[in-house]
Amino acid sequence: MEDMNPGVKYEPESAAPEAYSDPNGDKKCPNCGATIVYDPETRGMFCEYCGYRREIPRPEDQASVQEIDFDAEVKRESFDWGVNKKTFVCQNCGGTTIYDALQTASVCPFCGSTSILPAAEQNTIAPGGVCPFEIPMKSAGGLFKKWLNGRIFTPRAAKLQAKPDAFQGVYLPYWTFDTMTTSSFTGKAGFDRRVKRGDSWETETDWRQVSGLYQEFVDDQLVVGSKRHEDSGVRKAEPFDFSKLIPYNPDLVAGFIAERYSVGLNDAWTEAQNWIRNQLRSNIESYIRRTWHADRAASVSFSTQFDKITYKYILIPVWISSFVYKGKTFQFVVNGQTGKVGGKAPISALRVTLAILAALALIIALLYFFN
Repeated sequence: MEDMNPGVKYEPESAAPEAYSDPNGDKKCPNCGATIVYDPETRGMFCEYCGYRREIPRPEDQASVQEIDFDAEVKRESFDWGVNKKTFVCQNCGGTTIYDALQTASVCPFCGSTSILPAAEQNTIAPGGVCPFEIPMKSAGGLFKKWLNGRIFTPRAAKLQAKPDAFQGVYLPYWTFDTMTTSSFTGKAGFDRRVKRGDSWETETDWRQVSGLYQEFVDDQLVVGSKRHEDSGVRKAEPFDFSKLIPYNPDLVAGFIAERYSVGLNDAWTEAQNWIRNQLRSNIESYIRRTWHADRAASVSFSTQFDKITYKYILIPVWISSFVYKGKTFQFVVNGQTGKVGGKAPISALRVTLAILAALALIIALLYFFN
């Protein structure tokens, strides 16, 4: 078969030379010795200089990411390294750069060499799984631009200032928790009935005190492992597809930034419990309505026991960009799997005012027309 891309070298899987690693963590091309990086478009390794490509084993070819017993883990502290810095000297070109201590993988800005940075703290948990990038940066920029242009209250100057080519690919730390919950609850079940008062009918509710036991298995309760992204658009860019989660492989972070967690296991589990309890309250109310065939539920009080707690520490792919508009920084996030955009765009007070005036004018015109 004739080669459709003569400028790109594809090696048969059985004959492909294995990429080798240098002592600094770089993956080297076996053909030309340049650094190869992970390519979201092909989901394999790629050399930008000679075109060499290498496949990465598919998720079904590998063992699943293991759940870890929460009570057996000893590395439970939080590590807030956001204010610390460290110096890295590129062994490929000699360039010196300063990095945030939370970063564990980065790219030399001078020669593009990828390097795994030394950990700022050794007593931490290593990631067990990673969801690989599937959306390339060019596509992420286009999705972000489309999302921003759809914000009718965002000033035009802000839209022009936001550059979609300024995105950085980042693997964010996430915790996921599984647990069996058993909740003892009390509450009120409400039963509606229609009552005629004069010429009109009204709804009255008869309340009955109820109590019981509610059990639910919680699977993959997410907690962001980085304090710096608490107010960003990360949550708005969820959900992520955990069916594509695979065991951690250093190849997958080649060419990207990987951030180590700053929220420790204990604090993450506390936050997870808050999320779980909020969801349990809603589910218990539904359980009361369903079990007692009630129309509504109220005054629910419950206490929950958490059993069989397991966790995973994983890396999640996002494209992150930010820009400053009128002295305020706005950060945007594009889901590296699905392309969903999250963030908070600048709002023009003038545009909001004009929209309100236009709506009022329309209402007045409609009232005038119908009268």
